[in-house]
Order: sequence, then structure tokens, then C-alpha cells
Amino acid sequence: MVIKILGSGCKKCMTLTENTKEALTSLGREAQIIKVTDFVEIAAFGVISTPALVIDEKVVSFGKVLKPGEIAKFIEEAGK
Repeated sequence: MVIKILGSGCKKCMTLTENTKEALTSLGREAQIIKVTDFVEIAAFGVISTPALVIDEKVVSFGKVLKPGEIAKFIEEAGK
């Protein structure tokens, strides 16, 4: 599983990254986490508002910082 955090590297982006790591730990799962800061690449996903969470090339959230529990649900869905 590849998880991408799209954003400029701001505080919200860092919080989303930490929450994603926490969600993975709570599920006992591993994933490659990639931070994407290139706005051309972010725009290619059709994301207007950051931070955004992308799991296996599918945008699951944008414009808000998800809590670890919310992220865990997306990870479980993507793993099915």
C-alpha cells in the first residue's frame, strides 16, 4: 500500500502525516508514506485544497486534517 500526503509541507500536512502513521500502527499495518509537495503533481490528482490523503492513487480526502480513526477506516477499505 502506498499512501501519499499532498500539500506544501505546512503544519496541517505534518499533522496528517503523523495521524496516518498512528492509524497504520493501530491497525498493525505497514505502508509506504510519500509526501508530495510539487503543486503540478498535486494538481494532477485534481486536488484544489490541501492537505490531501491519497491511498493507492485514489484521493480519499482533501482540505482537512483527518483523525487517526478516520484514516484507519480509509486504509481498511483500501485493503479489501
